[in-house]
Amino acid sequence: MFPVEPIGHLGSRLNTLAGLISGIVGSKSSNLPAIANKVPGGPRGRRTKPDSRVKRFERWLRNEAVESETFFLPFAKALLLSLSHVPLVLVIDGSVVGRGCMTLMISLVYKQRGLPIVWTVAKRRKGHFPERIHIELMNKLQELIPEGARVVLLGDGEFDGVDLQALVNRCKWEYVLRTSKSARLNWQGEEFRFDDVTAHVNPGDLFEVPNALFTQREYGPVLALTWWRNDCKEPIHLVTNMGAAEQACGYYRKRFKIETFFSDQKSRGFHLHKSHLSDPNRLSRLMIATCLAAYWIVYLGAYTMESGLNKVIHRTHRCDLSLFQLGLRLLDHFLNEGLPIPVAFMPARTG
Repeated sequence: MFPVEPIGHLGSRLNTLAGLISGIVGSKSSNLPAIANKVPGGPRGRRTKPDSRVKRFERWLRNEAVESETFFLPFAKALLLSLSHVPLVLVIDGSVVGRGCMTLMISLVYKQRGLPIVWTVAKRRKGHFPERIHIELMNKLQELIPEGARVVLLGDGEFDGVDLQALVNRCKWEYVLRTSKSARLNWQGEEFRFDDVTAHVNPGDLFEVPNALFTQREYGPVLALTWWRNDCKEPIHLVTNMGAAEQACGYYRKRFKIETFFSDQKSRGFHLHKSHLSDPNRLSRLMIATCLAAYWIVYLGAYTMESGLNKVIHRTHRCDLSLFQLGLRLLDHFLNEGLPIPVAFMPARTG
């Protein structure tokens, strides 16, 4: 995956990005020395040592000209366009990355996986991002959504802010957001909290309050839901601008798919949480490479299923591996057999 070097600074940066992606996948690590050990030495006549490649990667991560707008967002925009014939289900969530940093990310749910679309990284060990940052990330997302696409945003209780809901409504998108049991509602002049209805809900029940006003700011109307799934120990509380409670709950089940992306980036994949980087800007640039690596591996996983190669590298009668794990296995198969390796960053146009 080491391309012929194009002319100019942009070409050099693209070559370095290609090296990072191949090294991240090959090493299953976000540690620069480990990445460098899995990257080809360079074109003939320009062989480099791993230490030199580490320095090259470090320069790339420090380079302020390396921005997601140039090196990642065009891929994300193309991905959204290719899948916009079906509802674009997006999940917003945060996670720890590097040393003492967190990322706030919006991902697209695709075939049981979360594919990253936009993110920001900040210096913090834990806790929630302020709603101002949620809004900034949503504004960045707006620029990527194809015209006329149906969008559904999902989020947990960190993202139930009134201003965020208002922004999603202005975009003419739909949302289903978890909220606190202590959140206040006003229905036909009667004020109460979500936990006031909990005593009237049993496992398997779905209690709905249509046309409610949410919080002391009385935002709305919203559809307020208390949903006690049979597989949960207690009910969860949701607010949505959808008209049907069952539909809203059906979509909210997909929220947990973003955890698949974080596991791909961490324990089951590239171990981004173990990166030694502590600077948010450098971590964000490293994530350009890890997120493109995730796109590539999920593409290979989808390619495996479409081509029937899953029966070659896995069981013939059933498949219980994720697209990400299938992609990694297929890459190993191609390398072991000396076969050409397909490189793309966009899965097939399917629902």
